Amino acid sequence: MRTAWYTVFVWNVPYWGHFSLKGNQLQITSTNPIYCMFDLKVINSVLGELEEERGIPKESVIEAIGTALATAYKKEYGKRGQVVRAKFDISTGITEFYQVKFVVDESRVWFPTDPEELEAEAGEDGPVVDPNAPTDEEDERVRYDPEKHILVEDARRIKKDVDVDDEMIFPLEAHEDFGRIAAQTAKQVIIQKIREAEKVSILGEFEGREGEVVTGAIQRVERGNIFLDLGRAQAIMPYDEQIPGERFRQGERIRAYLYSVEEGPRGVVIRVSRSHPRFLMKLFEQETPELTNGAIEIKAIAREPGSRSKVAVVAHDEHIDPVGALVGQRGVRVSTVMSELGGEKIDIIEWSEEPAHFIEDALSPAKVLDVEMDEEEHKATVEVAEDQQSLAIGRGGQNVRLAAKLTSWRIDIHSVEGDSVAETDDRGAVTINESDEEEAPTEEASEEVEAAPEEEPKEDTTTPEAPEEKEETSTEESEETEEESTEEAEAETDTDEKK
Repeated sequence: MRTAWYTVFVWNVPYWGHFSLKGNQLQITSTNPIYCMFDLKVINSVLGELEEERGIPKESVIEAIGTALATAYKKEYGKRGQVVRAKFDISTGITEFYQVKFVVDESRVWFPTDPEELEAEAGEDGPVVDPNAPTDEEDERVRYDPEKHILVEDARRIKKDVDVDDEMIFPLEAHEDFGRIAAQTAKQVIIQKIREAEKVSILGEFEGREGEVVTGAIQRVERGNIFLDLGRAQAIMPYDEQIPGERFRQGERIRAYLYSVEEGPRGVVIRVSRSHPRFLMKLFEQETPELTNGAIEIKAIAREPGSRSKVAVVAHDEHIDPVGALVGQRGVRVSTVMSELGGEKIDIIEWSEEPAHFIEDALSPAKVLDVEMDEEEHKATVEVAEDQQSLAIGRGGQNVRLAAKLTSWRIDIHSVEGDSVAETDDRGAVTINESDEEEAPTEEASEEVEAAPEEEPKEDTTTPEAPEEKEETSTEESEETEEESTEEAEAETDTDEKK
C-alpha cells in the first residue's frame, strides 16, 4: 500500500489530500479542494461584514489577498529581484501567479561587469567599483537585473508593439504548499493592507465632514485630552480646545466641532473642539432655519469660551429681524445654545457697513455718546459718559476686548473730559488707565463719609426718618438709603456754612 499526497479531480473540482492506494483502489484519508485554503463562504461573509461595518470595499480585500499570496510565493519559491504578482479568483478560489518584467533600454539601465572579471581586478586591494556604474549624481539609470528587466529588442520578439517602460507578464508555475514563514508573512500583509484600506475609508468619510458638528461618547481622559468615540473612528479634543470649567463623565455623549482631519503614522487623526468660534455658529444653524436657508448671515464672532461671546448678524431679507431670529420666541433659541455651552453669555448685535455704527453697537449694553474714526491707524475713539464707563469696559476689559475682536478695530474709550479710560492694541489686549485726578476726589469723599458720623448729632431732622422705612422692600430701602446719604451731605454742607 502506498500513501502520499495527491491531487485528484472530482466533477472538475481539484482536490488535494492524503490518499492511500491499495492495488487499483484509492482510499481517501483526508482531502480538501485546492481552493479550500480559502473557505469561500467564510471569505464572502467576512468581505460583507468589512464592507458594511468598516466601509472597506470587497475589491480592496481581494487585492490584499492577492498581494499576500504573491509575497508568500516569492518568499517560498521566488528569486532575488523577481517581481511576482498574483490574481485571486473569489468565485473559484484559484490563484494564478505571474512574473513581471519591465521593458528597458540603455537609457534606463546600466549593465554590470562580469563578477569574475571584478574579482580578478580586485586582487589584494579589496573590492573594486564597477567601471560601468554611473558616477554622475544626476544619472538616474539603475543596475540591470535579468529577473526584473527585459531589453526592448528581446521584448519585441515576443510582442511586437511593446515599448520602453511597458510591462511584460510571464506565467509562473502554480504552487499550493507554502511554508510556515511564508504563510505568516502573507497574514501580516493582509492585515496591513486591510488597515490601509480602512484608513483610506475613514479619511474619505471624515474629510467630507470637516467643519460640521459631530456627536461622540467620551472614552477616556489622558493628560487633559479627551478622547471621543465617533463610531468608526476616534477623535481627540485637546485641552486648549475645551471650554474652561467643563467636566464630563466617561460614556457621556457630547457635541463638538470637527476642525481637523489628518493622516498620521498610526492612522487618521481627528481633532474636535468646543471652544472654536465656528462651533457657536454651527449651534445657531441647528436652531435657526433662517441661517440655513440664507435669509440671515453671521458676519463675525468674538468669543471667550465659557464666559461671554458677541455675534454680529445681518439680514438679506428686509422683512426679517436678524437679532430676533437668533434670539427666538421668548429667547428659546439663544437659551438652547447657551445651555449647550454651559451658560456662556451671548450678545447678539446687528452688523452694519458703517464702522462707527458697528462699533457703537458692539460696545452694548453701554451707551456711546460719540465715535471718531481714524482710518490711517485703524483706530476708533469712543466717548462715553462717566456712568457708562464700567459697562463699556466690562469686567477686566472683557466688553471692549470682545468689541475690538468683533469689529477688527482698535478701540480707545474716552471720558467726557477727553481722558483715555481704556484702549486696545492690535492683538486685542486691553489697557485700563486710572488717572491720579480721579483718585483724589475719591479720597476726599471718603474723608467726608468718615467725618459724617461726628456731625450727625447736630442735625435732628434726618435721623428719625430712617426707622420708619425698615418695613419697605429691598428696592425701596436702597432708594431711601440714597436719599438719606443725600440729606446727610446737605446737612454737612449747612453745618460747614454755619461754622
